[in-house]
Amino acid sequence: MAEDELPRRFRAARRDPELTVLEGFHALKHALRFGALEVLAADLAPDLAGRFGAIVTTVDPDVLAGLVPQAPRTGVVAIARRKPADLSQALADPREAPVVLLEQPRNMGNLGACVRVAAAADAAALLTIGENDPWHPDAVRGAAGLHYALPAVAAVERAPRGEGRPLLALDPEGEEIDPAAIPPRAVLAFGTERHGLSDELLAAADGRVALPMRAGVSSLNLATSVAAVLYAIRLQHQPR
Repeated sequence: MAEDELPRRFRAARRDPELTVLEGFHALKHALRFGALEVLAADLAPDLAGRFGAIVTTVDPDVLAGLVPQAPRTGVVAIARRKPADLSQALADPREAPVVLLEQPRNMGNLGACVRVAAAADAAALLTIGENDPWHPDAVRGAAGLHYALPAVAAVERAPRGEGRPLLALDPEGEEIDPAAIPPRAVLAFGTERHGLSDELLAAADGRVALPMRAGVSSLNLATSVAAVLYAIRLQHQPR
């Protein structure tokens, strides 16, 4: 493909609901490591798809700067197909693995950091409610491509119910968290740092839990909260 066609292709990929843009070496590395070789945009070079799954092109720095809003230091960018999310299968996963639910996440980098934490903690899925796309390239960059390491990353209209997964809301007014008492397959709902969870979601929750914090400190960063809860549960339930 000619260099002058690349900016158009990358702009189109950022708007395509079936594609995403991988920015940086680690994002590409994780996509490949977790079985996503076939999702790279092999349609750019179908004759190479059977061997490499993608086309590799070296471009001038000026061209690279026009492909993404902020060129990564490693100089690596790629177009990839999003990992299909089988939400029913992810929710039915019998493992002692929670689901992370983010309501109205605002910052794409922070959303990506939540994906990164969820993947590291081996969560069953990460779901979002709201208008922001969890597969937005900025979120994928923040996650270092670890969307592909999770069974499902998807937007949903409401909190999932059933499949033996109680809905627990993280709420400052909830009971102080006791990791041993949290069902390991719970759906853990996190709200915004400013407003918390909506009244609707709080009303639907089976329980509310709070992270203990120093007096006078009003909130934690979203990704920090997700990390604290997931690892409290993981350390409590990991095999001895």
